[in-house]
Amino acid sequence: MSETNPADTQAALTYTSYLSLDEVLTAQHPRSDEHDELLFIVIHQVYELWFKQLLHELGLVQNVLERGDTAHAVRTLRRVLTILKVNVAQIDVLETMTPRQFTSFRARLDASSGFQSAQFRELEAVLGRRDRRAFAHYPEGGEQRARIAAAMDRRSLYDSFLRYLVSHGYEVPASLLKRDVAEPAEASPELQEVLLAVYADDSGPSTVAEHLVDLDEGLQEWRYRHVKMVERTIGAKPGTGGSAGAAYLRGTLFEAAFPDLWAVRSRL
Repeated sequence: MSETNPADTQAALTYTSYLSLDEVLTAQHPRSDEHDELLFIVIHQVYELWFKQLLHELGLVQNVLERGDTAHAVRTLRRVLTILKVNVAQIDVLETMTPRQFTSFRARLDASSGFQSAQFRELEAVLGRRDRRAFAHYPEGGEQRARIAAAMDRRSLYDSFLRYLVSHGYEVPASLLKRDVAEPAEASPELQEVLLAVYADDSGPSTVAEHLVDLDEGLQEWRYRHVKMVERTIGAKPGTGGSAGAAYLRGTLFEAAFPDLWAVRSRL
């Protein structure tokens, strides 16, 4: 019986097979013959891939923060911020589609809606959202509901940042470190005093803090561009799947993930 040559095994791996391109490039299934529907599908599939990567990166950010590792936290947050900029830029591509072009296939979307993106709901939970309605419409026992619920029941990025500050010698109130992480974080005057010291020291922790502000601002920028894109495309019409469309999206604007990092700025 002949032995397998390792070189032959390596040669079998190609660009197409490594990236599973046969599956990826055949995963677009337009429901109409309208030219622009393919763009709509591709854009949203790419969003989902970026959401997957953001969850992957933010998981690492939380781990390295809780180890007190400034260098890796900053490096990974920079990657997260760059991905967010790409997500915002994709809206420019989507806005090349006119309202009439979208209307030409919109009815074929049936009940599907971007509001159903489980990965985005999980991403919101990682950043601190604690609204159980976010997964209420996902079936009980389903993987998507379980992932969102689990993210809401564990420490958020905010909680990991608090532990990072402790590892660098800052006296974060014990009540914040022991808080119920299944509840939303609220602004804390005591933590703001700690943050004043962080910024006064102007060292690694202040750089991490500024990157978290960048992250918060980047997410809000994405939300704003998303709102304006929806208004530009469908105006005040309800969204697909029965959502409130732009009206709902406007209500999510300016929700800070790190309220203390914003509140303290008036005192710097």
